[in-house]
Amino acid sequence: MGIAPIRLAGIDWSSKRNAHPTEKLTVKRSAKLIKADRLLVDAATAAIKQRYRNDWQEVGAALRTRSGKIFTGVNLDAYLGRMAVCAEAVALGRAFVELGADGIETIVAVRHPKPDETGKIAVVSPCGICRELIHDYDAKARVIVPNGKSPAVTTIGELLPNKYRRGTE
Repeated sequence: MGIAPIRLAGIDWSSKRNAHPTEKLTVKRSAKLIKADRLLVDAATAAIKQRYRNDWQEVGAALRTRSGKIFTGVNLDAYLGRMAVCAEAVALGRAFVELGADGIETIVAVRHPKPDETGKIAVVSPCGICRELIHDYDAKARVIVPNGKSPAVTTIGELLPNKYRRGTE
């Protein structure tokens, strides 16, 4: 008797290690990338290019704090999937250790294609857990997301409407 596949939004997630959303996203209130945003995408791209390992490190992230400092991270995969840590969380952890609660001005994640995939490193949307985490640390954070042929910027609130709140928060 095997384990039933996990299906969500028509995707079999049980076969995807460190699955990251690649859905087509239409951003409601998007803004074009400014130079600082493109530099953030470049920083995330450089991080995953430097640390890419097939089936282990496939996603890179970069965040700019409210004071302007940039932190990068790559995902930390694990044999037990629930122990894996997303690249956005790694970048946020690095920023928090160094600066404390400095806030997230903008954050982006990029995915490196596997050796047998076509395409290039591209911006991906943060997963649901990362959306919650980003919102918890800065409810006004800007997020760079895929938007057709070129990425766009939106707010974490747009990506996470009706966020969970404890009690009367």
